[in-house]
Amino acid sequence: MVISSSSKLIFFRIAMPRCVEVIIIGAGNRGQTYAFFSKDFPERMKVVGVADCRLIARQNLQMKYSIQDCNIFSDWREAAKREKFADAVIIATPDRHHKDPTVAFAKKGYHILLEKPMAVTVDDCKEIVLVCKENNVILAVCHVLRYSPPILKVHVGFYHFAHSFVRGNWRNEQESTFSLMAKSCHDIDIINSLMFGKRCIKVSSFGSLSHFIKDDKPEGAADRCLDCAVEKCCPYSAKKLYLEGVKNGKKGWPISVICEGSTVDIESVTKALREGPYGRCVYECDNDVVTHQVVNMEFEEGVTAAFTMVAFTEKLASRKITIYGTEGELSSEGQDPVTVFDFLTQTKTEYPLDYSSIQNTHLGGHGGADYYLMDSFIQAVAENNPSLIRTGPEETLLSHLLVFDAERSRRENRVVFCANTE
Repeated sequence: MVISSSSKLIFFRIAMPRCVEVIIIGAGNRGQTYAFFSKDFPERMKVVGVADCRLIARQNLQMKYSIQDCNIFSDWREAAKREKFADAVIIATPDRHHKDPTVAFAKKGYHILLEKPMAVTVDDCKEIVLVCKENNVILAVCHVLRYSPPILKVHVGFYHFAHSFVRGNWRNEQESTFSLMAKSCHDIDIINSLMFGKRCIKVSSFGSLSHFIKDDKPEGAADRCLDCAVEKCCPYSAKKLYLEGVKNGKKGWPISVICEGSTVDIESVTKALREGPYGRCVYECDNDVVTHQVVNMEFEEGVTAAFTMVAFTEKLASRKITIYGTEGELSSEGQDPVTVFDFLTQTKTEYPLDYSSIQNTHLGGHGGADYYLMDSFIQAVAENNPSLIRTGPEETLLSHLLVFDAERSRRENRVVFCANTE
């Protein structure tokens, strides 16, 4: 920058943030999404390695980001054995495989962006927090909603639930974890953050698996939608959700997930529905996670909160927040403006949301929160400034413990008094 001042020139040197080098651990849908930040902002982030058990997933990222052969791994453990060769790792493995790589890479001194949930047991969550603190590394957990307008009430959306929680990777607790943790831990995290340090005293929760069970299977339905005589009458038909989508030119999520590793076209989608899990009848799957759940919480000083997760909704992953105060009411839904109603003046004011920063990025998911999450993490690593992380280890642990207590309440059919976590 050069500024003219009458008889002299004044020069300023502007320090540009350094480029952060990252390794992608788990190159599925979320791993690929976070990696896109490198395409959009190559001067800020560079993907220098990838670990995934699937050959096609590794090849995909290697080709997109010109990764050296020596930094391609079929097992993350091989990458962890190497001398540290990047600044950070992005861990987007399946839920039950979060703890081990996080601990291993933290011990090597890598900063970590960890897909939510942190882990699926209390002890594993606590170990992650301890190891990251001991090794002085930045840990950001991907509670993306903390980087977008907050919510209290969540609606999953009928075909999103059928895709992910009936046919998909999060359908079975033994393979993943329970619904509240898998889908809604970041919603509980939002509620916890809105309490500004007030501790949750007790929690109750109710919910169950309904409808997606064998007893509700329509008469005459087949085990797979491609062979089903009544699929035209079924809103969850895989032919409707996937095959008709690709015929209409759609190739993104969720169709891209079922064709992972191959070109998305009619042939590959048909093959996936014929042979893979996403072509199964929703009433003949091995799903056991709940389809709806409510959580009621009481915090210190008498503050209460209620959360609802519903599978059967028109809108896809639409989240709504309403805060009732003594002087007014605040509400927001999706990407709509935040609305505040003032009890004294009896006036309603709308506050539009600024989405200009995500106009030219691939990370528009979750209402742009994917971008803001990555922006904060990369800046935090570049500046070695963990204060930029909104979802660090300690506060994430607190909200996860609340999720575990809520699920315990649902299973044991009782009010759970939360342990003092101070």
